[in-house]
Amino acid sequence: MYTVFSTFAAVAAGSHIRPFICVPPRDDRSWLPEGAEFTFGEVLSRVLKLQSDYAAAGYGQGHRAALLLENRPDFLFHFLALNSLGASIVPISPDLVPAEIAYILEHSEADLVVGLSSRLDALRHVARGVPKRPPVADAELWKEAPPVQGGAFLKGPPTDESEAAILYTSGTTGRPKGCVLTNRAMLATARSYVAAGGAITFYAGQDRLISPLPLFHVGGLCLTTLGMMVSGNCIILLERFRPSQFWRDAVAARATVMHYLGVVPAMLMAQPDTPEEHAHSIRFGSGGGASPALIARFRHRFGIALTEGWSMTEVGRCTWNNYESHHTAQPCIGRSSDGLEARVVDEHDKEVPHGTIGELCVRWAGPEGPRWGFFAGYLKDPQATEIGWRGGWWHTGDAVTMEDDGTLIFVDRRKNIIRRSGENIAAAEVEQMLASHPAVAQAAVVAVADDIREEEVLACVVLKDGVQGDLATAHLLFDYCGENLAYFKVPGWVLFMSEIPTTGSQKVAKSQLFPGNADPRTYAGIHDLRVLKRRGGS
Repeated sequence: MYTVFSTFAAVAAGSHIRPFICVPPRDDRSWLPEGAEFTFGEVLSRVLKLQSDYAAAGYGQGHRAALLLENRPDFLFHFLALNSLGASIVPISPDLVPAEIAYILEHSEADLVVGLSSRLDALRHVARGVPKRPPVADAELWKEAPPVQGGAFLKGPPTDESEAAILYTSGTTGRPKGCVLTNRAMLATARSYVAAGGAITFYAGQDRLISPLPLFHVGGLCLTTLGMMVSGNCIILLERFRPSQFWRDAVAARATVMHYLGVVPAMLMAQPDTPEEHAHSIRFGSGGGASPALIARFRHRFGIALTEGWSMTEVGRCTWNNYESHHTAQPCIGRSSDGLEARVVDEHDKEVPHGTIGELCVRWAGPEGPRWGFFAGYLKDPQATEIGWRGGWWHTGDAVTMEDDGTLIFVDRRKNIIRRSGENIAAAEVEQMLASHPAVAQAAVVAVADDIREEEVLACVVLKDGVQGDLATAHLLFDYCGENLAYFKVPGWVLFMSEIPTTGSQKVAKSQLFPGNADPRTYAGIHDLRVLKRRGGS
């Protein structure tokens, strides 16, 4: 019977004076411009104060609190305090627009919203528009938790099977899915990371991991932050990845390990040489999405070996390319290890021969059962959960091949997902938004390759009669999407077409959009709007 908080408290008891959270100094930041470092003991004291406030207000197991606290220490203080009482958190991306936040609040039935002072007015407006009308609390000017407005919490103390968080991840149906994570799932992910070994070896109480991953993602919360927690190490929080300042932050915070997404190595390589890049103490980097050629160039320039892996919110634990042979000439993502078993199947769930492209499926191979340590399911969508688990294996939707030695080589994402700068974007969600514009007759959204951001959003649009397919109309659609979607979901490319091919069942045949694997970016009349998307280095 363990929880995230009980594990933290146990680590803090033996690591009271060790640093747990580090915020590098930054002059242009309104909060903690001088930087800060919090020991396990200091964090525990802050958490216990919040725990008392939440308990007095009636929060407990069965309640959910939405947190819009960016990558700040306050996020972890509130998370641990709520977890200690059995309450679950619903992290919210600060980049979401009001309509997207409203959907998450309504779908999760959040009992409380905790936000930053600058976002309170907007959050209160959104909260008033959802059925439960949750109260909104200011984390920066915290006085006390607003009383629970209705519904008693579940009896008994929280356990390893209690809900700890709901992380929203893009699916293929247009709306984000809520992945329910238990204490067990979150801690299993954390422990597997720091126990990976080989090229990913951590030293308890000695390492300091710098990560640009957001705390509302499984990688930023469970893998890296909780990984540092369970090993008595320090997490270096970056509020947002800024390539021009990364090495300065790494040196100032004395980082020994870095975690990355594919966009991070690419953008660091694009930066001019700086003195700090030669003064860092980083031993290795771990993450995903970097090509073999980029990994080689990165190591040559910065002296850091990058180790690729694979995971997803539903799975948590990773496969890692951390042991010989590394298959460095291919996009290798590791193999079955430590109980996480993998296989590759065809559309009929039959295993394919080695070297044949198929869908990656995974499960837990231990006596606890195939779902042990995975997410508990999609919130309010048991059908989608069971479809994903058909045959006792979790179907990832990713296309891979398996080598004779069991090594997995990543090929592509089979799901209709665009991955831009580490963000998973459901094409269907963007299509639905475009289709709602009065000038649009039909829309299909696909991914196109991007040298820096891995993939970019391309919108193929058929306009209604009388509407001109010119740059002004492309800007009109861009602005329309920007008013209703997070900036990273907005199309970076717009191509007007006379028709969009469909199948016999009237579904868009995306494979036929660009015959012969032609590059749509070379099509005459395509509009490049990527410069309009630049925001905070993204």
